[in-house]
Amino acid sequence: MAFPQVLTELLHAQMVGKRPESLLFTSPEGYTLRLVTWRRRYWYPAIAKINARRRKTNPKGMVDFPKVTPHDLRHTATSLAVRGGASVVGVQRMLGHADAKMTLNTYVGLFTSDLTAVADVLNESASRSKLGDALAAPTPKDEEC
Repeated sequence: MAFPQVLTELLHAQMVGKRPESLLFTSPEGYTLRLVTWRRRYWYPAIAKINARRRKTNPKGMVDFPKVTPHDLRHTATSLAVRGGASVVGVQRMLGHADAKMTLNTYVGLFTSDLTAVADVLNESASRSKLGDALAAPTPKDEEC
């Protein structure tokens, strides 16, 4: 599976001392990690650290980090991929969706927000084409004015 290169060292550290068939993320005892326990041990303390750092660096008017869930990270990854220009099929495969239709139905807001960018690309392409030349050419009526 492909993943961002920036994660290589972090994932490598998680694999040290583990067998290839071992779970990557486990409880301290090596058992299956339960979401409720993980949130209590890692997620909530991480959010608290972020909030403490935000308050320390900007105590005036700084609001706490927005309430987020681990699943929100999936939406963030999807948003970053779409904004970065990943194809719908690429995003679909990253998310493990059965087909691109499911991805589009779930994240339609991400794709429709880029309609201005699509229009800009079409405009740029058309302006460099024979269509753009034809549209830019003066018409007899324009020449009379």
